[in-house]
Amino acid sequence: MARMTEQEKQDIVRYLEADKPLPDKYRFMLFEEKREVELVWNGKTNEVCNIVLPFQVIEQVDEPRSEKDKSLQMGLFDMDARGRQLKGWTNKLIWGDNKLILSSLKNGPMREEIEKQGGIKLICTDPPFDVGADFSMDIEIGDNTFTKKRNVLEEIAYSDTWGKGADSFIAMIYERLVLMRDLLADDGSIYVHCDWRVSAYIKLAMDEIFGEDNFQNEMVVHYTAVGLKAKSAKFHQNTESIFYYAKMKKSHIWNEIFEPIKDLEKYRTASKHVWNAETGKAERLRNENGEIVYFEVTEYKPDNFIEVPALRGEKKLGYPTQKHEELGIAHK
Repeated sequence: MARMTEQEKQDIVRYLEADKPLPDKYRFMLFEEKREVELVWNGKTNEVCNIVLPFQVIEQVDEPRSEKDKSLQMGLFDMDARGRQLKGWTNKLIWGDNKLILSSLKNGPMREEIEKQGGIKLICTDPPFDVGADFSMDIEIGDNTFTKKRNVLEEIAYSDTWGKGADSFIAMIYERLVLMRDLLADDGSIYVHCDWRVSAYIKLAMDEIFGEDNFQNEMVVHYTAVGLKAKSAKFHQNTESIFYYAKMKKSHIWNEIFEPIKDLEKYRTASKHVWNAETGKAERLRNENGEIVYFEVTEYKPDNFIEVPALRGEKKLGYPTQKHEELGIAHK
């Protein structure tokens, strides 16, 4: 606790006797475990959903498999004679409120199965950030087109999430991010996709939940060939962000990614380096004659800038949160 004057102590007593909230300066003086930067909103709480609901199979989709494929999968989960999965937690599409699903995975019996298989290593989430969208979409069935409107559950969820302003959105995403963190294995990672509307909130929330030290990258998704824009007094908004955090920075799984250089004219030569344990530095490799060893560079390590074509024409289905397939390929 920081040193306080008698006047400051008397002020605190008066606030408490009047049942009034303490000004922030006193809150930081009273509690040593304070954050230098913190995201605060009306109604903020540390309470997290801990409900457990049963899962039931609604539909199974069977794909043709060779006998070899079946034998490879038998060790992961039980199959019937047709190679159809009978039980297990992998290869599932779960429908429902993701807060209830995350809570049920975390606190329910399936958690034990997940942990036996090494836990959840990767979470990719794409929360709704198109504020004001009604989430309706056109669906083609035969020669007819139907407009899918929000159902009752979606109306309630939309009202709770967006109808009360930024506070309700932050509360919604904060609780779910806490559940995702608790579900992740210690060597796991999480990627959260958002845009300019909520990126600042989400970054602060993730710093608080996962820890600033576990922040790995902010990847920028740039949509090219967007066409002409209406005249406006600002730059075009053709980018989105993906925040990448590790559960534990020093133990998370990271697979090096390299892309081939397609243009042969851009090949170049570079010197090889080896680690010198004595100096603690990477030094150029030399041959027996003392000459530097070079190699031809035919691939490169991608950076945190991802370019994909904007959705246009038939590829644009009109769904507010639709993502380009090439964005998924870029993530691999």
